[in-house]
Amino acid sequence: MKSFKIALIPGDGIGPEVVAEGVKVLKAIEKIDPNLSFSFTEFPWGCEYYLENGKMMDDDGIEQLKEFDAIYLGAVGYPGVPDHISLWDLLLRIRKEFDQYVNIRPITLLNPTLTPLKDKTAKEIDFLVIRENSEGEYAGAGDWLFKGKPEEVVLQTGVFSRKGTERIIRYAYEEARKSNRTLTSVSKGNALNYSMVFWDEVFTEVGKEYPDVQTYSYLVDAASLYFVAEPERFEVVVTSNLFGDILTDIGAAITGGMGLATGANINPERKYPSMFEPVHGSAPDISGKGIANPIAAIWSVSQMMDYFGEKKWGEAILSTIKEILLDKESLTPDLGGVASTSELGNRFVELLSSKFV
Repeated sequence: MKSFKIALIPGDGIGPEVVAEGVKVLKAIEKIDPNLSFSFTEFPWGCEYYLENGKMMDDDGIEQLKEFDAIYLGAVGYPGVPDHISLWDLLLRIRKEFDQYVNIRPITLLNPTLTPLKDKTAKEIDFLVIRENSEGEYAGAGDWLFKGKPEEVVLQTGVFSRKGTERIIRYAYEEARKSNRTLTSVSKGNALNYSMVFWDEVFTEVGKEYPDVQTYSYLVDAASLYFVAEPERFEVVVTSNLFGDILTDIGAAITGGMGLATGANINPERKYPSMFEPVHGSAPDISGKGIANPIAAIWSVSQMMDYFGEKKWGEAILSTIKEILLDKESLTPDLGGVASTSELGNRFVELLSSKFV
């Protein structure tokens, strides 16, 4: 039997509500599959914890998390705590200290009725964005000089190391080769004359080792346009931390909204645990109402199962998401349904379990 230890950080807002449904799916899998076992340890970290303790997580939180096989995060952020604190002191801290340098965001249209691009089909909106997740514009490097004075200056420095840039680009080339798909690099070399010129050069350099992979390169403004106008151009995309953050939200918009957006933060060497999360944020305006859409959180469980090497279960979850999206009555209000968060989760478990009767 394979046993996996999962750290739960439900976090803020709707985070606990959607994570509960993801855990429900994992427990259903455990009942169905005698070869799998999951154990869960929940941590109370987040903005409420910050307001009580003056910190987003325990001082030794990283040490506590090291023993787990995966981290399942709900959401971070809530009114009363500045975003740069909630983000940097929990989410980005975990990403950086566990060297989760690969961020994987699928841009997949699971139901053609959900896209605002009414002339596009599911076949035309189906690609993978691989985002550098540990440095770049989110490295936290810079300074704030002469604060409050007329000559005040702020410096925000993007950090692009040879190691960091090459390893994410190589990871993307490997994914494109493995899946027999094209690879597109997105940068801004015409304006960012150090960081993005370097990125472009490394992309070309590494590409010489992958002559079988067809490649394209776009400036980020053009790529933003094509994400909406011609998403069929893309199969595998690799880009920097900031550009990936922005582009994948566009990707979420064309596939049905943030309630369907999931992300995996991966340490490919498995030296540290990887982290899986819906990326819709804490949505405080609907917190506690029982109407949050848990599909993105459930999709992140699919990514987790893929990471564990349980591809069968990853695919089963994804096919069940496609199935439940056809059942209007089982969906939450954001998707035009009338179900509560837990009702959607319960129905999902029923559909998933029925595949293995």
